[in-house]
Amino acid sequence: MTTINIEQLLPWSPPKRVDTRLGPRNLRTARPTEQFWDAWRAGKSVLKEAGVSCGKDRDGQWEATWWLPVGNVEQATAQASRATDSAVEIPKPDGLEYLGYQKAGVMYAIDLFREGNRAVLIADSMGLGKTISAIGIINYCPDIRKVLVICPASLRINWQRELTKWLVRPMTIGITNGGGKEDWQPADISIINYDVVQKHRPAIDRHGPYDLVILDESHKLKNHEAKRTQAVFGKWSKDTAKRVPPINTKRLLALTGTPILNRPIELYTFLAYADPQGLGRSRMGFAKKYCAAKHNGYGWDFNGSSNLPALQQSLRGRFMIRRLKSEVLAELPPKQYQVIELPANGAVKAVANELAAMQAHEERILALQAAVELAKASDNPGEYEQAVRALRRGILASFTEMSAVRHETALAKIPYVVEHLDTALESGGPVLCFAHHHDVIDSIARSFEGRCVTLTGDTPMAARQQAVDDFQAGKFDLFIGNIQAAGVGITLTKSSHVVFAEMDWVPGNMEQAADRAHRIGQTECVLVQYLVLEGSLDATMARSLVEKQRVIRQALDAPPETGTDVLLSREQPTTVDIPLAEVVAQANTMTDEQVLAAHLCMRILAGQCDGALTLDDRGFNKIDTYIGKSLASQPSLTKRQAVLARRLATKYRRQLGQELVEAAGGVWKD
Repeated sequence: MTTINIEQLLPWSPPKRVDTRLGPRNLRTARPTEQFWDAWRAGKSVLKEAGVSCGKDRDGQWEATWWLPVGNVEQATAQASRATDSAVEIPKPDGLEYLGYQKAGVMYAIDLFREGNRAVLIADSMGLGKTISAIGIINYCPDIRKVLVICPASLRINWQRELTKWLVRPMTIGITNGGGKEDWQPADISIINYDVVQKHRPAIDRHGPYDLVILDESHKLKNHEAKRTQAVFGKWSKDTAKRVPPINTKRLLALTGTPILNRPIELYTFLAYADPQGLGRSRMGFAKKYCAAKHNGYGWDFNGSSNLPALQQSLRGRFMIRRLKSEVLAELPPKQYQVIELPANGAVKAVANELAAMQAHEERILALQAAVELAKASDNPGEYEQAVRALRRGILASFTEMSAVRHETALAKIPYVVEHLDTALESGGPVLCFAHHHDVIDSIARSFEGRCVTLTGDTPMAARQQAVDDFQAGKFDLFIGNIQAAGVGITLTKSSHVVFAEMDWVPGNMEQAADRAHRIGQTECVLVQYLVLEGSLDATMARSLVEKQRVIRQALDAPPETGTDVLLSREQPTTVDIPLAEVVAQANTMTDEQVLAAHLCMRILAGQCDGALTLDDRGFNKIDTYIGKSLASQPSLTKRQAVLARRLATKYRRQLGQELVEAAGGVWKD
């Protein structure tokens, strides 16, 4: 007799109750695949006996159907909660794609909402894109027009950026940054952190009701007595004056990689809201069945656990979808990168000081880079070398100054780093954290005393290996290391989650540090997160790194090897690609007429130049301003200077006209 695993045969939809002439049934559907047709041909009678059939839908597309008794609905939903693919197309912006398991999660949630579920829990492992799945639900349902996102404070900006990136229809986004009345930011999608929900509950109610409330890291609401929990899920009291209703929403979506942190009882606050007639009907009943509740002589102890396989089956059968990294590894890259942009808030002064120092540095370096280019036209053979040395000295001086300012920014960022690490550890640690400065590492470590090991350049060699061994053995769930000292030569595959509290000047150093987790023995995709303050230099560097672009292009043939090339201008002079020898060679071919025309080009452009900061062919970029105006101010140009002027004229030819550019020996290209 042919045996067929029907559940694994197709990516079935969640069951939908249908009243038929034979009574109520649960219907699941899927698009047939080649595997299905092979099974259909080999075991058609077996499939039919199990309630499987196939035919064409209203659109003329083949559709497989699976009819189940109503009593099997929870089992079928539980099976659907493990789905790792879906043929359904979720609306998305051009150039972006949902992974198969993300589409399956979106459809699992949507189908349950359609069936009347009050709440759905996406409990995928960290790094599988629960945020993107949540946005996919918004994209799929055009009737979702008002959304409230509640998340840890450190993730508010990340939510804003992901929404801006993934939404397929115009929706306003507002972030609430404080607890004052004036801080509430109503919008189509309002983002607020757990710490201030209670303070803004009146404003939240006035702005509602909501089509969807999203609870990111929903395990933050595990304590039913906490004000934040009661502000979201409500509070029941015999005294009607003390009752608090839950936030008014049609749908509630909870996101967490760890729905049960330590004890099953921690999940009950969500169950009481999501399943009030089932798992959440009685706290005592739940505790006795799943928490090994016992009376210790003083009161009831609910801190135990019991019947956990049955609890997981019930959760999956009612409203929870959960996939592990190991189950979807084929869809994941070896490493995933995320920039977590933290709100500046208490670090506003440090970020402002950093930006002011960076602006002052850029002015100095622009002038020095321009001097290098102009020195190519000098008849003095030593002037170019002197200009290059001056540029390098300027970069090193700026490197020292900027390093000090960035140190202050890193210190101001520590509370946010600690909050993020705490959330990450709750979400299923262990975690690797890398930083640059010793005092930053020490401060973070103090917040996790007893839970972490550290490794810096000051750590003795024997203690270094012990720290690695202890972490790998699972004695500690947080490893904090210096990017340089802990970034090479060791294996830390116990963790697949890497957090950078600071950015290194040299991207390669961070890549090496991240590879401590991405080594032989690692069985999961490694998630690499860069924690940066909004508007900081680190934020710019991190985004460029994640997009696999250089922070800047090198300006010298042999840049310093200390990482200080990061401090070169992000704008490059138009003449940078003409080596000194080429300037000399071209000068020998310049005619007097071409020199005069090139000089005229510079004077025309200098009169029009506004020092624009972007290369748009409509004016000088800022560094070209230094070069062009210097050439324009000369009484006359040497032939070497005219070579540089001709290159600038060719670049900005649209403002000069074809005749004048070609008169200078430039090439006109439409």
